[in-house]
Amino acid sequence: MAVLPRSSYYDKHYKQSAALIRARRPYLVKNTLTGLGIFAFCMGVYTFTIRAVSQDEFEDVQVPDAVQQSPRAGASTMTGGPIVK
Repeated sequence: MAVLPRSSYYDKHYKQSAALIRARRPYLVKNTLTGLGIFAFCMGVYTFTIRAVSQDEFEDVQVPDAVQQSPRAGASTMTGGPIVK
């Protein structure tokens, strides 16, 4: 079984070391703001889509009066003409 090499940024219990915390500190605020921006954009698109779809009343769609039955298995859908074998 292959063992993954350990990074110097994690201890033997895979906890972050002080060096990793220091290395990530400059990017913490920028990454948080970017994540919040992406989240806000996704929620805006989702909300817009749900509101746009829920406004449709489907009044322009004609619903047939009687339920049409589909043809039985093995039944021909041809209305005329010779049968070619």
